[in-house]
Amino acid sequence: MTIDRGLSAWRSARNHNRMLKWQQECGPVRDGVEIAYFGGSAFRITTPAGITIMIDPWRNLPTGKADWFFHDFPETSVDIGASTHAHFDHDALHRLDASVLLDRLIGTYEFGDLKITGLADKHATDETFAPYQFQKINAYFGGNPVLPPNNARSWDNCMLLVETGGLRILHWGDNRQNPPKQIWERLGHIDIVMLPVDDSEHVLGYPMVEEVIHRIAPRVVIPHHYFIWNLVLRQSTLFSAEKWLARQANVQHLQTAQNRYCPVTLPQEIRVDSFGDHVSFDVDAWHGENGRQVVKGPD
Repeated sequence: MTIDRGLSAWRSARNHNRMLKWQQECGPVRDGVEIAYFGGSAFRITTPAGITIMIDPWRNLPTGKADWFFHDFPETSVDIGASTHAHFDHDALHRLDASVLLDRLIGTYEFGDLKITGLADKHATDETFAPYQFQKINAYFGGNPVLPPNNARSWDNCMLLVETGGLRILHWGDNRQNPPKQIWERLGHIDIVMLPVDDSEHVLGYPMVEEVIHRIAPRVVIPHHYFIWNLVLRQSTLFSAEKWLARQANVQHLQTAQNRYCPVTLPQEIRVDSFGDHVSFDVDAWHGENGRQVVKGPD
């Protein structure tokens, strides 16, 4: 049977009527741009008009041999889904009930009050600060080549630049810290950058993160790709980002999984906004739906 292979949009009882409405007229309905964190590297961005885009929903490795998460990404409805690269912790677009899917976008997509530009580059492979020698392990088990320029598809990366509400928001994905000069030039001014940061230095080491921040000079840095105790399994080897956060001069520890940004209220100095363990879905219900009973202890 092949019924469970491929895209599953044909199963959805929903439709793209919201997109039809915005196709005719798309004016602002709220102030600012909302960014909501879903754990891993997944963020939902909501434009002033109300258009939603989910970037990098995650899942477990399809082989079932190295789960990173307790369960796959919760099924979520958004208008647009996008993925930066073909790694399991970034590419679960099939878990989205979306009108548009942008898988590893290279080029530009525009709709309503939203513009998304995908910039093709390469996944980070410098293991100077990594917790283990992944290149050696990969080669030992006959994995696909990881080093550019002749790397396998899963070691490509497409940074996603989202422009809406007067803001330029960059999702770095797992990109290398030293893309070529033309990439930096095309990025231009960035207001908010989402960077993979965790204390195991899994993707980017601390000096690499600081190098990227220095080159981009954003107003806000949002870390992602870190350990969350009730979402991510220990065997992922990920750590939290607390030690890195302690090194930063200006940190805002957000108390919810959503935050709203407007050009006029952005900080004058670089600020790190951390969502911490807050995610924008009901984690207890997610465990229950996947057969894991949650026992509440004392507060």
